[in-house]
Amino acid sequence: MVDVQELLDTFAVPGANAAQLLCDRHPAEDTAFTVIAADLSFVDLSYGELREKSTQFATALTSLGVRRGDHVATLMGKSAELVIALLGIWRVGAVNVPLFTAFAHDAIDFRLQASGARLVICDADQRTKLLPPGEVPTDASRPVVVARGEAFGYDLSLAEMVAGTGSFSGLEPFAVKHDGDSHDGGSVAAGGEGALVQLFTSGTTGTPKGVPIPLSAVASFVGYHRFGLDVRDEDVFWNVADPGWAYGLYFALLAPMAAGNRSLLLSAGFSPELMWAVMGKFGVTNLAAAPTVYRALRAGSTGGQGHALRCASSAGEPLTPDVISWGREAFGLEVRDHYGQTELGMVAGNAWAKGLQEPLRPGSMGRTLPGWSVDVLAADNDEPAVDGEPGRVAVNVPDSPFMWFGAYVDAPEKTAERYSADGRWYITGDSGRRDADGYIYFSSRDDDVIIMAGYRIGPFDVESVLVTHSAVAEAAVIGAPDEIRGEVLEAFVVLRDPEAASDALAHELQKLVKTGFAAHAYPRRIHFVAELPKTPSGKVQRYVLRQDRAAMTDLN
Repeated sequence: MVDVQELLDTFAVPGANAAQLLCDRHPAEDTAFTVIAADLSFVDLSYGELREKSTQFATALTSLGVRRGDHVATLMGKSAELVIALLGIWRVGAVNVPLFTAFAHDAIDFRLQASGARLVICDADQRTKLLPPGEVPTDASRPVVVARGEAFGYDLSLAEMVAGTGSFSGLEPFAVKHDGDSHDGGSVAAGGEGALVQLFTSGTTGTPKGVPIPLSAVASFVGYHRFGLDVRDEDVFWNVADPGWAYGLYFALLAPMAAGNRSLLLSAGFSPELMWAVMGKFGVTNLAAAPTVYRALRAGSTGGQGHALRCASSAGEPLTPDVISWGREAFGLEVRDHYGQTELGMVAGNAWAKGLQEPLRPGSMGRTLPGWSVDVLAADNDEPAVDGEPGRVAVNVPDSPFMWFGAYVDAPEKTAERYSADGRWYITGDSGRRDADGYIYFSSRDDDVIIMAGYRIGPFDVESVLVTHSAVAEAAVIGAPDEIRGEVLEAFVVLRDPEAASDALAHELQKLVKTGFAAHAYPRRIHFVAELPKTPSGKVQRYVLRQDRAAMTDLN
């Protein structure tokens, strides 16, 4: 088994080259990804093909003026085109900005503006989201490369760029001259500290924050891939998560490529029947997914489902005991819970690797993974809490060689909130407790982020859309328990005219969120209330709403 220092010596050194480490060093004939369609037809994508096509795409990007340090966004589903686009971006030393395909225009536009993205690569069916409804592209619009469909108007075609056909030079205003690195068909070695990706957190009390992810972070991703998931060369590995979010990007794309392991990508919508079929046809032996996926499988299961699973892992939200019990019956093994964040990757868990695997303890998300030191601090000081006492989950920075997060983009005050005054501790914002053997138990989130089906949703994003409606004076959004998704969104809305409350208005507000933020993040229930509970300084007390919501449930 590789060790922590070996991984750091590979990915965290000054001369590290992303394209070489993620693709070019692997045997050309080896399969990197198997891309599966809804009808179970599939295409194997080799490292040799990835190298050839991403190099051609990088050359085309260079002709457009893309250089080291530029930000290039991707609004794409799971596909061969996505992987080719990412590697092309990294070959020129540019920074990827992943965009979740369920986002609506405003959420996408915020991330494009905040990141300063100079170019967007999107699937054809996502193209309309890049402009406000009713507008059409002009020659002054941000350049767009269209994948998996026909380019139109001023757009470029990814297929043509990869094939080396067409002319992409001289485009204004995008083709701006740079001083610095150029691309000559090779790849830029940005080094371990060079930025690979800029992801955005979910905003809870403010706008989403940009998280720069350096190449050195891939050392920790491969560490989790090996230590936590125990992915082996002979495994058929499938991480179900969407690459528009951290768990999918880090561990369905980056870690498998870095480790040289084949990974499955399902380019179709989720259904329990399709998931069982994929597991059966392709002989999946190592599975990673959010608890909601396992709950959906349980709800949609039929007798006699076959599988070849050796490992099943869960992340994105706390894993409830019912899923573990069901896993024993359905898979003949326990689904193991793991814990991490966008800013960290995965830092603790019930590891699968030999020598790290321990019997599960009910309710525990496991122990610190190699390369990390995770503890629980007292509520009132920055020292470890007494065993069993509730406190704040934190990472010991000096004792965590895998620690890579430095600061949010242009948000020093938010960065400062994450660290203790002496810089020793990174404060996750989650609450929990630790037992005498070092097992950590998650209890709650200190902030108000909602985790639905493994997706982290900031109330602020949804509230910001709700209050744009002319009938709404104020709005607050919380998470409510849901058997399948873990949590769903519910909104408490104060109307300008209380007499306007109706089912029709509730449906109108739900539709507004679907179109104004994201299709998956609409409130399942709208509660019209006279006022919102607030602190003396005017901050909404969402925890009071959660208590009120629980009391309402108890009365029913």
